[in-house]
Amino acid sequence: MTEEIQVPLSALEHYDYCPRQAGLILLESSYADDASTVRGNLLHQRVHEPGEETRPGVRVLRALPVWHDELGLNGVCDAVELHDDGNVVPIEYKAGSYVKGGPADVQLAAQAICLEARFATRIAQGYIYSGADRRRHAVPVDDILRRRVVAISEEVRAVLTGTVLPGPVADARCRRCSMNELCMPKLLANQKRYANELARRFRPAAESSGDD
Repeated sequence: MTEEIQVPLSALEHYDYCPRQAGLILLESSYADDASTVRGNLLHQRVHEPGEETRPGVRVLRALPVWHDELGLNGVCDAVELHDDGNVVPIEYKAGSYVKGGPADVQLAAQAICLEARFATRIAQGYIYSGADRRRHAVPVDDILRRRVVAISEEVRAVLTGTVLPGPVADARCRRCSMNELCMPKLLANQKRYANELARRFRPAAESSGDD
């Protein structure tokens, strides 16, 4: 029996935002920073130091490794609150603005599902901390979001087991993506233009010399 390929929790957010972005990161180890990703990295450096702290009624674990054997997920939670009443609450830190129902919700819900397996509990809600407005945003971990996690996990695993990158979206998301130059969405979305460009760049030397 072959072991199921593990899906990183962070890949769920990347894939939900743009499948091609996830493919470039997972299959080609490609990544590019911009101002927003640098801010995110700096924020995560502060919260990704393993440790814990105790406040009245709650213990906070930071950089907690989690996994889910059945779904084949693994990753690290930025912070997890363990309340005296038994509630387990994941908190995911993001440098940018929070988008309700966006890709970050998928990553948080996946963390909750992993934590449920680890602590044998049920998690109804987690939080996204937005560095843009410096506050928490509650995310209900409902059945719809749970099904979304399962579906995206399967799609990401299909990318990991395949050899073809997902196609470019070539829409408004591309303008905000730090990987725009690596992806070349406008060029690749126009397959005829892409084929012509390949033909122009990789013509045989003899043929190219005739243009001089």
